[in-house]
Amino acid sequence: MEPKTAVSEKFFIVKRGKSRKGCIGRVEAETPHGEMIGLLYSGGSNAGTPKKGAVLKKEDTHPLTRHQAQLLLFVSSPSKRLELLCSPQLFLAICGLSQDDLVVVKHRKGYLPGLVKNLMQVVKKECKEDLHMLAFEVEFLEGDGDHKVSPMKPPLPLFSAADIIQVVPANSVPLGLHWRDGKGLNRKAVTRVKSMPSVGCHARQITETHTQPRVIQNRQLSISHAPLEVGSMVEVASNSGIIVYGVIRWLGTPGGQTDEWAGIELDYEVNGCSDGIHKDQRYFTCKGNRALFIPITKCSPDSRFVCSSTERETLKPIKTPPVPLYEDSGEDAPPVPETEALPLLVGRMKGIQGHINSCYLDATLFSLFSSSAAVDCICRKLADTERPITCTLRAIVNCLRRQGFVPAESVMNLRKQLGCDTFRKDEKDPEEFITVLFQKVLCMEPLLKLRSEGGISQGAYTLQIFLEKEQIRQMPTVQQLLDTSCLSADLKFETMPSCLIIQMPRFGNKYKMFPYIIPSVELDVTDLLYSSPRECFICGHLAEFECLQCLPDRKLQPGRIKQFCTTCCTQMHRHPARCGHSPRALTVPADVAADAPAAKRSMQLFAVLCIQTSHYVSFVKYGPAPHSWLFFDSMADRCGDDQSGYNIPEIRACPELGDFLCQSEEELVRANPSQTPELVRRLLCDSYMFLYHNPATALSNPNNGEP
Repeated sequence: MEPKTAVSEKFFIVKRGKSRKGCIGRVEAETPHGEMIGLLYSGGSNAGTPKKGAVLKKEDTHPLTRHQAQLLLFVSSPSKRLELLCSPQLFLAICGLSQDDLVVVKHRKGYLPGLVKNLMQVVKKECKEDLHMLAFEVEFLEGDGDHKVSPMKPPLPLFSAADIIQVVPANSVPLGLHWRDGKGLNRKAVTRVKSMPSVGCHARQITETHTQPRVIQNRQLSISHAPLEVGSMVEVASNSGIIVYGVIRWLGTPGGQTDEWAGIELDYEVNGCSDGIHKDQRYFTCKGNRALFIPITKCSPDSRFVCSSTERETLKPIKTPPVPLYEDSGEDAPPVPETEALPLLVGRMKGIQGHINSCYLDATLFSLFSSSAAVDCICRKLADTERPITCTLRAIVNCLRRQGFVPAESVMNLRKQLGCDTFRKDEKDPEEFITVLFQKVLCMEPLLKLRSEGGISQGAYTLQIFLEKEQIRQMPTVQQLLDTSCLSADLKFETMPSCLIIQMPRFGNKYKMFPYIIPSVELDVTDLLYSSPRECFICGHLAEFECLQCLPDRKLQPGRIKQFCTTCCTQMHRHPARCGHSPRALTVPADVAADAPAAKRSMQLFAVLCIQTSHYVSFVKYGPAPHSWLFFDSMADRCGDDQSGYNIPEIRACPELGDFLCQSEEELVRANPSQTPELVRRLLCDSYMFLYHNPATALSNPNNGEP
């Protein structure tokens, strides 16, 4: 069939593919099979010149307007183009820049504020097939506190869209927004710069821009500031008088100080800042030159997200910032690989956007589907059904893995299809959603087959820890909690689980049995498998008995399951302190030799759900490296008020959690949680559910696990 010719001019950027990733192109024709014929533009010295045609899959590209394509074409690095596209709010602001808008640009080894003076077309030669690149002329501001424009002789320096790291539009800055010296920034009222002349190699011409005066009423911000806390967006006036923006990552009193300070992760690098270290003490972790530590009294709420009282009266509903349109290609996306996770996922407006008490669902979906291969086969199973709810879930998973962001509307569609109106707006716990997800949406058998006392078998999707507080110490590990709970309740796994979701002994945000719980990165379930060979705790031979009363014995590694061969069981229970114990016989396979070594069966931690004041967040392992951890919050911040605003999800790299978990078990139990970094402390204190997987077993058939 002949391809269908494109009706209007369309441009695109290639977002996947080894050789063409980041290339800019123009659509020449489209086929009914989801492919298109594109004309790719050259880079380097011939940037803007058509290079060659190519046949591309539509899902491997992202559509652009002509203006966007021209701006991105002046960005020489293809990877920088894609990185800018992954920050939709910033890119949208750059595309709408007007003359005299205030920007902060990368310049040499630092960052400088300046005013946009012109939008320039950069051409090498005149050709009707060329796509002219667009660049910004920027005039720097002096850093003397008076915000005078630096006297610069034309031509002014040109900057690409990727060089701009912050935008403050001229028409959005109220006169009540003050700089360090308390004087409002003097601005000229101008219209949008619509076009500029061609720029040669050695000469530039600047067209005159016709301006229309804009009247801005003098008004002061009337804002009732909420108390600042970890996660609050703030602004700080630097020594040069320039406002810098960031997010509070730590609050407290550092050594040598008496008042409260804030550790702020800035939106961009600033010389003299750190990566989260203050006076040789690490308080949080971020990129280099982005951590600023100052007294909390010098911080103010980010004025970009507040408005005056008079504006509130006429405020129109705030719409979620536009994000790249996701089109499901019909093919299932694999889990995000470790090498691509940070550039795809880390940042604001990343992950799953929260909306109306959806945090329990957002955190669960992100934990299960973003990077873990343990549940990857679920996505493949969804391809075999056309049920609306499974199609909705599948689209969410593919969107998260391909684009790194899922809007709240997509998740709300899933919530409406879960079969109960309470899922649309009520607060719920993850275990309730997990049961509905696996049982009703995925139509899967229980993930766990549990055998209780008397040989009764029962299925479950999650495992709740039940025990008496006196049975275990104040800061237990997950391994100790699991062993103690299962042995106390006489529970065993009939088969090796493919995915084990363990719920801690706490109930929502109202009650928790332990103030801190230490994660077990590797979970040994060898002694919890029914009819699986186990070795004697003493001599290593085939075990035939286990003893519940020996579990807390301080002379025998308290908290670890004790099983013995016949000889060691008799000898150990001759001790006066143990003669009253009642060891019970184990089910031993008949074909296993007494001296045969028992294979160790273990599972790996891949996610942790936490709750704090009714709000769920998650920590997710995105690769095998020990420091490959992410922190996800679907409602990390909010733009606008409760009626007309939207939530801002955020994903942060959390290598400090890897630093903590790399310690030995002895070091972990001796650790002081109050001295750990903020996110590590949050996990230890607020952990609600630990998710483990067995890399050797497919989740698609949990009942056929290893015995």
